[in-house]
Amino acid sequence: MRRKKFWLVVGLVALVLAWFWWREHGTDTAGHGLPQYSDNITGPSDLLIDLRDDADHAALDAFARRFGLTLRPNTPIEEPVDRLERAAVPAGADAQALLSALRADPLVEAAEPDLVYEAFGPFKPNDPKYKYQWHLQQIHMPDAWATSAGEGVIVAVIDTGVARVPDLAQTEFAPGYNFVDKSADATDDHGHGTHVAGTIAQSTNNGLGVAGIAFRAHIMPLKVLSARGSGSVGDIADAVRWAADHGAKVINMSLGGRVASRVLGNAVRYAHDHGVVVVCAAGNDGRGQVSYPAAYPGAIAVAATQFDETTTFYSNWGKEIDLAAPGGNTRVDQNGDGFPDGVLQNTIDPRTGKDDYLWFMGTSMASPHVAGVAALVVSQGVTQPDAVERVLKSSARLPAGKQADVHYGAGIVDASAALSAVGSRHGAYELGLAGLLGLALLMRLRGRGVLGIRPGLGLLTAALVGSSGLFFLPRAGLFAHGFPAWDLALLGPSGHANPLFYSALAPLAAALLLYGVPRLRGLLVGFAVGVAAHLLVTFAGGLVDVRYVPNLFYLDQIWLTAHALACLALAYVIAKK
Repeated sequence: MRRKKFWLVVGLVALVLAWFWWREHGTDTAGHGLPQYSDNITGPSDLLIDLRDDADHAALDAFARRFGLTLRPNTPIEEPVDRLERAAVPAGADAQALLSALRADPLVEAAEPDLVYEAFGPFKPNDPKYKYQWHLQQIHMPDAWATSAGEGVIVAVIDTGVARVPDLAQTEFAPGYNFVDKSADATDDHGHGTHVAGTIAQSTNNGLGVAGIAFRAHIMPLKVLSARGSGSVGDIADAVRWAADHGAKVINMSLGGRVASRVLGNAVRYAHDHGVVVVCAAGNDGRGQVSYPAAYPGAIAVAATQFDETTTFYSNWGKEIDLAAPGGNTRVDQNGDGFPDGVLQNTIDPRTGKDDYLWFMGTSMASPHVAGVAALVVSQGVTQPDAVERVLKSSARLPAGKQADVHYGAGIVDASAALSAVGSRHGAYELGLAGLLGLALLMRLRGRGVLGIRPGLGLLTAALVGSSGLFFLPRAGLFAHGFPAWDLALLGPSGHANPLFYSALAPLAAALLLYGVPRLRGLLVGFAVGVAAHLLVTFAGGLVDVRYVPNLFYLDQIWLTAHALACLALAYVIAKK
């Protein structure tokens, strides 16, 4: 009878893991089809040639001679982001034939005409105050701030740069780069990028102006658009790779164009594969075609809503739309506050060059709302890009009478619901699974008559510490997560999923130090079981990429599963007589 009960509990453990896997992975993150590339070259144009990163200088010289090209590095910095070269079409050459020949060369990953993308959204100036930020109410920010303000997450703003306006004075900045002028000074000379950065991380609770979503996040300014609001796809692609290589966990791109770029598509995939959440504006043409880079696989495409939660007249739509967020409509005053219903932030007035509080509208304004909420989710320990997207989609809400479609995607992003999903859902699974694993272990040992510990409050407390922490208490800090996720507080989001924490090392070290104290063995068993539960839920949910473990042959999943089993084996040995 005891054996039957044991296997019943084991079956429940498997059922919980399978259900969690289905719930996490069942949310559809598809919809981004193959981009429609265009190779039309109209008028003088540089070619962008993305060469293999392992190409040395001799190979580059031979390649240039072979095609009669003068190669110019797209970004002449001391450590190039990758082998992205720029070259003019030689006089009298057939550009289309040259492109075909370049793409056939084994050294070339992508070759295409350099395109120009533009910032989305017109600009309207007006007066400040938080009460006018209806858009933060629409995504339920007040409730979300009780849990997180995006502590320590680096968000790259790939745009016109970011100016240190007064209401960004308390916001932390990570080192950035100016890909337009090839310098370290990424100051905004337009206003668009500063407004976008304000939505993400405007200094908040400082007695000045307005608020931002993830105001404890760090902004990484990457200037790729000029004072005219346009810039090269080559610069944008370099900035995406720069962000991924310099610690960004979220990228916002409130820019785009109608024509797909292989170079930029490769860069988006590179960032996604390196653990970066890429969020992009859908475009402001008011038509059924999502702009690039939003339409690329690996990007979260964001449509725009207005005060009444309908999608706006200018917002693009299509099957690639993942989420909607407030983009504003400065042509109306639906809330009757006497001001246009745009998105309000502190930025540079493009007409005067001075800072002001301005209402802008556009999918450019919608995208940073999602990027900001993504930073909140990352700050809570969900760092794998697909997992972040699943959280955002599964917690999004739809206005009354609306359904998920090509206009809304999964719905309007909801910051409070997203954080609740991360905390209560993941924490409950971790704690519940720890309870089932502990029950199975105790039943197995008792059935064999070799149980050497007395279950009690200490074992339960240690299991709570190891698995979920005080996930049900807002702002519990270090103790809001199970032990493996303590690296969030100690190492920051960029160091999260450190193998020293996401392994059996801590339970083993505790056992080696304390096994000789009999009354503490129940604590050791509970801690090992709790850590095992945390690792298994992390595995089932695909929530993180374990640092320093290669993303090959499912090594992350193998690592998590093997160490969870090691924790259970350790608990079994400790609990025996």
